[in-house]
Amino acid sequence: MAVEVKDVPEAKRYEARIEGESEIAGVADYLRTTELIAFLHTEVSPRYEGKGVGSALARTALDEARAAKLRVLPTCPFFAGWIARHPEYQDLLYQSRSSVSD
Repeated sequence: MAVEVKDVPEAKRYEARIEGESEIAGVADYLRTTELIAFLHTEVSPRYEGKGVGSALARTALDEARAAKLRVLPTCPFFAGWIARHPEYQDLLYQSRSSVSD
């Protein structure tokens, strides 16, 4: 079963579909700036859970973030957990550069 993932910038999300099917299998909502992409919410249809849809969404979105030289802020628990389990993507994580001094 091949999962196809596509960025849909006008909807501010990545959409995953199973090859040959028209139904959306999963989505990953985001906010994007010129320097950062924040993943806000990921949802996979119950019909497709456990079939690699979430991983395909994460891998494609993160590979595209890397190619665009964007930092990643995973506010979505799924993305945060996925990155924690895949250390090859941890270099993308956003690190606040500001400091607060009294």
